[in-house]
Amino acid sequence: MINLFRITAFLEGVSLLVLLFIAMPLKYIWDSPYMVQKVGMAHGILFIAYIVFAFLIKNELKWSTKTLFLACIASVIPFGTFVVEKKIKNQIS
Repeated sequence: MINLFRITAFLEGVSLLVLLFIAMPLKYIWDSPYMVQKVGMAHGILFIAYIVFAFLIKNELKWSTKTLFLACIASVIPFGTFVVEKKIKNQIS
């Protein structure tokens, strides 16, 4: 389950960066909303999966409520999920 969360965290982080730095400029600067529709849907699914997995692994990793809250907040900050994934990797190593 932890490895699945780590993979989801990485993919969610990539999808957020693509959405913010590629798809959104394409939509608002070059009037091309196609990528926002596709990447936005993928990001939404990955975001939900990330939050669900965070709750599922909370007990397995012995996270406090504060740690769970910070992991969830990291999902809306660019590069945040990469930090969470790295911390989990260090914790389980």
